[in-house]
Amino acid sequence: MTLPFLASVLLLGVIGFFALLYFVPVNLWITAFFSNVRISLFSLVGMRIRKVPPKIIVNSLITATKAGLDLTTSDLETHYLAGGHVPSVIKALISADKANIPLSFKLAAAVDLAGRDVFEAVQISVNPQVINTPSVSAVAQDGIQLVAKARVTVRANIAQLVGGAGEETILARVGEGIVTSIGSSLSHKEVLENPDKISKLVLEKGLDSGTAFEILSIDIADIDVGDNIGAKLSIDQADADLKVAEAKAEERRAMAVAVEQEMKAKAQASRAKVIEAEAEVPLAISEAFRNGNLGIMDYYKLKNLQADTTMRDAIADSSKDDSTSLRNDDEDED
Repeated sequence: MTLPFLASVLLLGVIGFFALLYFVPVNLWITAFFSNVRISLFSLVGMRIRKVPPKIIVNSLITATKAGLDLTTSDLETHYLAGGHVPSVIKALISADKANIPLSFKLAAAVDLAGRDVFEAVQISVNPQVINTPSVSAVAQDGIQLVAKARVTVRANIAQLVGGAGEETILARVGEGIVTSIGSSLSHKEVLENPDKISKLVLEKGLDSGTAFEILSIDIADIDVGDNIGAKLSIDQADADLKVAEAKAEERRAMAVAVEQEMKAKAQASRAKVIEAEAEVPLAISEAFRNGNLGIMDYYKLKNLQADTTMRDAIADSSKDDSTSLRNDDEDED
């Protein structure tokens, strides 16, 4: 055998040895054996074939066994293939067991597959979390606005983690409860004197129903007095009433102007009828002359009567002008 042939065989042997170690992770089997975890080499090879990292499964199973949990490689493989985070589930189970919180592997896997951090949920269940609500504005019955902030202490409800509402629902319900409590108060002074009244009323509503949290307490952190909403509403209402009154007055004025113009038109029409009737008088006089019903002396008497009437009207008008001028002169002298 030549030297190149021996080198090729040696290279193939090395490659085969490392391939064997890859598909048959003997080191993991040894570690599991000395950790009192019974797992066969065929199971490890099967994990490689199923594209499941044996290291994650074996290390997680060792950790669970040392913590006293009864789990199998099939459970861990199934959860990994479903897209779960096996180490996080194992840590959550161990933490729950040490804290005497009932948590099964099935529930922990379901919570993990639902997209929630099951280990963080267990931590919140052991150490309650404080959620600060944003500023909530509400108006008391006396019209004064109050701006309140609250701190909500919650603990994770393990049984409701799957399908339960999150922090957003808690904050929305607490905000609604604060608005209802302040709105039902007769005066803003009552709220400022007894802010714990808000907490009691909100807690009585059972706001954590159907959520993934259990509300332990609601504490009012701060209350500020805002605007006088009642006064602003009254001013706005008065402005609106004034505009309505002005609009109605303008409507009445327009109607009065329309009636005035209508009356003027009627007066002009009546005056036109009078002029038309006066124009017929000479025709009637001519007709009377022709029929012999009116003599010349009667005509002159009628003309004299018209002249006297015109003269009297002129005298009456001049007398009015003189009296008006005298009155104006007396007022100027005064």
